[in-house]
Amino acid sequence: MILNKNDIEELEQRYRTAFINSLSGFRQAVLVGTTSPQHNNNLAIFNSLIHLGAHPALFGLISRPSNVQRDTLQNILDTKVYTVNYVQAADYTKAHQTSARYEKDISEFEKVGFNTFFYPECQAPFVEEAIVKIALQFEECIPIPLNGTVLIIGSVMQVHIADAMVEEDGFVNLAASEVLISQGLDAYFIAKDLGRLPYAKP
Repeated sequence: MILNKNDIEELEQRYRTAFINSLSGFRQAVLVGTTSPQHNNNLAIFNSLIHLGAHPALFGLISRPSNVQRDTLQNILDTKVYTVNYVQAADYTKAHQTSARYEKDISEFEKVGFNTFFYPECQAPFVEEAIVKIALQFEECIPIPLNGTVLIIGSVMQVHIADAMVEEDGFVNLAASEVLISQGLDAYFIAKDLGRLPYAKP
């Protein structure tokens, strides 16, 4: 199969969406926890987490166009704080269900069966079952005019992780803990560790 730009644009909409989403490969599946100014908790699955830098520690998330209600994005803009949670592969059905379009005052935590957990100094909810919990402070929202998406940039405020997941050199071994990964819009996997290599030199 060889497709040029025009071929891709002429694909049936749902087929094109599935094709391009899965073409970009395997990605980290994370659950983003937010709360509204009215204290309604929200939870949504994202597969667009991006490492932007380690000093300062910055992560990015891509939010889809806001031509429909985007509770997660709005809550982040309103409260300036959110959480990113890594769950294990065993919870993939519950994680996927958070993508359903519940009403703004309905908590996805309650609907799908995850528990909320709060730490001091962070008003956004964590997923209690998550094996990695990260609190982020909203820093910047960068519009992407080409398709109406936005890049949400946050700085890391807190990280909650089991000591056993962090190796002596600081490497976080997510594969050993069977952290959920995804491809496209609806396929989920477990990563398999192939090994670590030394810093490459000529």
